[in-house]
Amino acid sequence: MVFGIGIDMIEVERVAAKIQKQDFLERVFSKGEIEFCESNPIKEERYAARFAAKEAFFKALGTGWMGQFTFNEVEVVKDEMGKPGIKLHGTVAEWVAEKEIKKIFLSMSHLKSMASAVVVLET
Repeated sequence: MVFGIGIDMIEVERVAAKIQKQDFLERVFSKGEIEFCESNPIKEERYAARFAAKEAFFKALGTGWMGQFTFNEVEVVKDEMGKPGIKLHGTVAEWVAEKEIKKIFLSMSHLKSMASAVVVLET
């Protein structure tokens, strides 16, 4: 059964300005996400897509971002085929387990100027 659906879009330029600040990177992205994005020539687009995925995830929860969670507890990962997914950590993982959410589906897209993501949560 579908628990929630979330979508988000963001301007790549807006994220590009924020990633210049080290504290932003560490507050929002996991070590693995930073390594992946930094190794890519279009890192701004990669960061923006991941930021949109995190926002879409929180919208799918039905709460939007809440201060009790941190963005870097929501990690965008890829499986062996390159399919994106979300791995949860900390208080977000605990909250999702309490709600009995079993599956998280993620789709991301990005262009030079825009990035977007859609998240579906299933119980």
